[in-house]
Amino acid sequence: MGGSGSEPWYEAAFQDDYRRVYAHRDLESARPEAAFLLDQGVRGRVLDLCCGFGRHALLLAEAGLDVVGLDLSLDLLRAARELPGFERRLAGRLVRADMTRVPFADGSFDALVNLFSSFGYLGEAGDAQVLREIARVLRPAGRAALDLMNPARVRAGLVPHSTRAGPGFELEERRRLEQGGRRVVKEVELRADGRAPRRWREDVRLYEQGELAPLLSAAGLAVEREFGDFDGRPCDSGAPRRIVFLRRRA
Repeated sequence: MGGSGSEPWYEAAFQDDYRRVYAHRDLESARPEAAFLLDQGVRGRVLDLCCGFGRHALLLAEAGLDVVGLDLSLDLLRAARELPGFERRLAGRLVRADMTRVPFADGSFDALVNLFSSFGYLGEAGDAQVLREIARVLRPAGRAALDLMNPARVRAGLVPHSTRAGPGFELEERRRLEQGGRRVVKEVELRADGRAPRRWREDVRLYEQGELAPLLSAAGLAVEREFGDFDGRPCDSGAPRRIVFLRRRA
């Protein structure tokens, strides 16, 4: 939970200081990732689900796609205005909404992307609802890309405690596995600009292939292929990520 103890952790985590704390997650770092999505056939009208401040949405729009971005964080959506080319490419195309209730009609999109571990936040029932919404807003045979944590890599390389500092802030993170390694939990404390520390707890479900498969099938989604990162490497136990390309069953 966040500092107030009243909001879900993902509302506490993705506030206005996110871009400063994670400054390396910028437009330039997103370029090869957007290029990989294009190479894998992301085309047409695209929903960037959990778009953050819109860096991937902007690059896909620059490539000529008809892109809409959706996120729950008003702070991050407002930060999108600072992107070069925002007014031309993204103005009027970013929506604040919950990913379990996507405010678009059935079959509205040719493709959907959900990037940087923005899945696994809501418990199995909530995650299943997100998959149903993904399938609902895709046209028949539409495609989706889910960028997930690689459970084996997370478990093998978990760092229990770390600290780092940047311009005007110090960040302390404590990590652990719960539920037999099925969830990765991170307790975060941010000390910035002499203000009172802000604390929150992140909690993400790690889905093995066999655990995710029935949720996908129930939603009407089929796995086409998987990769271990945006460079196209195989998805094995040592891969940095698990990028799953899906197709909505006709």
